[in-house]
Amino acid sequence: MAGVKGQVQKRGVERRRAMVDAAITLFARQGVRGTGVAAVAERAGVTPSALIHHFGSKDGLVRAVLEEADRRALERLEATPDAEPTLSQAFDWFVRDALHTAAAERELAALRTTLVAENLEPGSLLHAWFRDRGRALRDRLTDLFARAAADGSARADLDPATLAAETAAFLEGVHLLWLLDPDRVDLVAVHRGYFQGLAARLDPGGDAVPGHPAG
Repeated sequence: MAGVKGQVQKRGVERRRAMVDAAITLFARQGVRGTGVAAVAERAGVTPSALIHHFGSKDGLVRAVLEEADRRALERLEATPDAEPTLSQAFDWFVRDALHTAAAERELAALRTTLVAENLEPGSLLHAWFRDRGRALRDRLTDLFARAAADGSARADLDPATLAAETAAFLEGVHLLWLLDPDRVDLVAVHRGYFQGLAARLDPGGDAVPGHPAG
C-alpha cells in the first residue's frame, strides 16, 4: 500500500507541476488577465475542475507560479556555498543567474515583468507581494554593500541603500530591455559589464566618484 500511495503522490506532484508550467507559458504570452483557467487546464491536459482542486482559484494558481519562480531562484542561490557572500561572489551569482535565465527561463522572466506591470496600482492583487519582494531584495543588497564597506573590501564613502536601489533598478531594467529585444540585447554580457563596472567603482583603491571624498 505504501508503494501505491507513493505513486499517487508522485503523479499528483507531476500533475501540479504540469499545470504550473502551462500557466507560466500562457501567462507570459497573454498576461494573467487575458488567460482563463480553462485555457491553462487544456494546455496541461487536465480539466478545469482538477486545476481548481489543486489551487483553489485562478489567484491561487498565480501565486503558485510566483512561488515556483522564487523556488527556482533560491535553488540556484543555495548552490552558492556562503550564506553571506562577498561582493565578487554575489556579482558572479547575478551573472550566472542571467546566463540561466537567458538559456532556460525566458517565459518566467516575461511572466514576472507582465505581472509587475499589471499590479502597479496599490490595492491590486499582487501589488503588495511585488513591493515587499522588491524591498527584500534591496535590503539584502544594502546588507551586502554595508558588509563590504565595513570589512574594507569596498569604499566607505558610498551609500549602501543608494547602491542597492541602483542595482535593483539595473536588474529590473535590463530584463525588460532583453525581453523586448533579445536579438540586440545580450543579457549576460550586459550583466557582466555592469557588475565589472560596479566592482571597479567600489574598489577602495580606485579613484573617488566625482563629488564624493575618497574613502
